[in-house]
Amino acid sequence: MKRREFLKNISYAAALTAFGAMPKLAWADEKSKLKITDIRLVKTRPRKPYPAYTPAPGSWGTQSVEVSAPLNIYPEYKPTRSLFAPSGVDIFTVEVTTDKGIKGYGDGGSGGGPIVMGHLKKLMLGRDPFDLERNWDINWRATESYGQEGVTMNAISAFDNALWDIVGKALGVPIYQLLGGETKPRIPAYCTGNDIEQHVAHGFHRVKLAMPFGPPSGQEGQRGNVELVARARKAVGPDGDVMCDCWMSWDEPYTIEMAKRLEPYRVKWLEEVLPPYDFEGAGRLRREIQSTLLVSGEHTYGRYGFRRMLAAGAAAIWQPDVTWCGGMTELRRIGALADTYDIPVIPHGGGLNGAAHWSLANVNGPWAELFMPAPGGPQEVYDLFDELYEVTRGPEGLYMHPPRRPGWGTEIEVVGPA
Repeated sequence: MKRREFLKNISYAAALTAFGAMPKLAWADEKSKLKITDIRLVKTRPRKPYPAYTPAPGSWGTQSVEVSAPLNIYPEYKPTRSLFAPSGVDIFTVEVTTDKGIKGYGDGGSGGGPIVMGHLKKLMLGRDPFDLERNWDINWRATESYGQEGVTMNAISAFDNALWDIVGKALGVPIYQLLGGETKPRIPAYCTGNDIEQHVAHGFHRVKLAMPFGPPSGQEGQRGNVELVARARKAVGPDGDVMCDCWMSWDEPYTIEMAKRLEPYRVKWLEEVLPPYDFEGAGRLRREIQSTLLVSGEHTYGRYGFRRMLAAGAAAIWQPDVTWCGGMTELRRIGALADTYDIPVIPHGGGLNGAAHWSLANVNGPWAELFMPAPGGPQEVYDLFDELYEVTRGPEGLYMHPPRRPGWGTEIEVVGPA
């Protein structure tokens, strides 16, 4: 399909999206005349990296502070996530090369790289990268025997995301145009992390906190959580939004008690309070707690996981991660399912991992999540942050826009094989 013909069909696709239907992609029936000739894992770096600096001591951005986590029940793993973080089970980038020289890059979650190279590669060599649905389905069916969640979907996600990059580059348009075009001129953004004052000073009116304590810390921990939320409420003022990320580490009684304690601070949502597949427990909590929303989804995989979430009434907002949930192809399906039931979708890390393309192109994608560089750096660090995410300011605080360059639009360079 020529670029002019593709763009002529965009307005129709966008109109269908606005009415909640999942549109057939404007270019879906076209053969690209491209062929996949190589697939490999690569190391990349930004073409414009942040300058090196020493973060302010004790800042949350250093990841050296305590956060609530599932392993906190064991004291030896309690102080920081780094004590139990995986080693050699890495996030990764896959590079897909075509016979016309167009290359696509896709990111995937921890541990998926060996599956790409040991299984998906032999299935995908020689195929047309424009056949997104067919290619995705082949990979899904081929890996059903050993996993439809976790590392298997991390692998499928990365490969799928690389194909979307190729399609965008071949047609000369960003991914949000492939998805149907803009439904809004920019996306309201919130910032995750506990360097609250830095985020508010930069212009954010919405902040999401990493809860430092869970059930193992008892009453003292509950008081610490309340103090953090009170600090955030004071910083954003009465009209800002405060959210709390509990990272799969609370239980039902603790969540009910914390919701009562936090009620005076008008918390927007509590995120991932239970293990990700305890949908029934999350549904019970949603029926019990009326003072705040219960949201989840970053560790839920594929449309079938979200269908179970829907059936249990487990989350008021869905948060799939495009590098884990099955890639952009599967995120479209998850988003369409949510839209049918008027459920907002705010992808996990969406401003950073590219899912903001989906949010821009869909009415039920209201916000984007961003993470600021740690405090303590020179001003050029934060100016570059604004430039990378096209940050603007307005009545809702900060807004962002995904890259306008073809494909994912990220400016990276390959530094070698992974």
